[in-house]
Amino acid sequence: MPASGPAVSLRRVTRRFGELVAVDALDLDVHEGEFLSLLGPSGCGKTTTLRLIAGFEQPDEGEVWIGGRDVAGLPPYKRAVNTVFQSYALFPHLNVVDNVAYGLKQRGLSRRARRAKAQELLALVRLPDVARRKPRELSGGMQQRVALARALVLSPRVLLLDEPLGALDLKLRKELQVFLKTLHKDVGITFVYVTHDQEEALGMSDRVAVMNRGQIEQLAPPQEIYDRPATRFVADFIGETNFIGAVGVRPEQIRVDRQQGGIPATVVTTMVVGPALQLVVKTDDGQEVLVREQRRVNGSEALAEGERVYLTWPEDAALVLDHPKGGYE
Repeated sequence: MPASGPAVSLRRVTRRFGELVAVDALDLDVHEGEFLSLLGPSGCGKTTTLRLIAGFEQPDEGEVWIGGRDVAGLPPYKRAVNTVFQSYALFPHLNVVDNVAYGLKQRGLSRRARRAKAQELLALVRLPDVARRKPRELSGGMQQRVALARALVLSPRVLLLDEPLGALDLKLRKELQVFLKTLHKDVGITFVYVTHDQEEALGMSDRVAVMNRGQIEQLAPPQEIYDRPATRFVADFIGETNFIGAVGVRPEQIRVDRQQGGIPATVVTTMVVGPALQLVVKTDDGQEVLVREQRRVNGSEALAEGERVYLTWPEDAALVLDHPKGGYE
């Protein structure tokens, strides 16, 4: 495979743990310089896929290529990648600048050279003034940025991120999502990001690979993943979807009207969720349907529990769910 090809390529990669097939004949190309997220529920194979790229796991079958080089069988330190984990794994006895510079020390750089490079990376992650502090003196978000600086200081071709924001509270996690997206643009290298948080994946990524049972159900830009899910699993996992007969419809696409026309139903509950109104209605055949729309004066927010309504949606809102074939590029 030529060096001008994808940053990372997996070819028919399989990884088994006893009877469990964690990754099943997986094909995947990660483009040079893109932010790609591996998204899926626990046990879908996303973390094992990341570990196969990193070299912490080796495939039972298939090929792993990084930068045009077949790296299957090579240990992590012989691959042009570095990994950031959910646990910061900083050395508690070293100050921040020495934590960041640690990998450079292993490469034999002088103390002055490695500290200068580490300080440069601390400025990149917006922590130029914490070099002399110990990790315990930093907040969780600051420690995670130090871990990012330590991973980037070795100039990896690919940065692998294994649920790096999972241990943070919601507000800080959202702040660091924006930070990571900006950092990716600044450094220009390939990011492969593992998460089970769909909002995180859709908000930060150039493309998202939705995984299920060791395989990729769909690989596409976030908007396509949401608007045109390829399979029922993707439609069900990403956001919320009503399956009405053989049709999938997002809650925000459904319209509720008192006038006859459409599918007859009865209002079960109504709930104000910030600027949105959320309703659960039950069709006459017993199916519950979730509806979400913007609140408006003298509109459907006046609907009462038990009231008769009719459901409609635009023709182009119906989701066509086909199972994809072949690999992903």
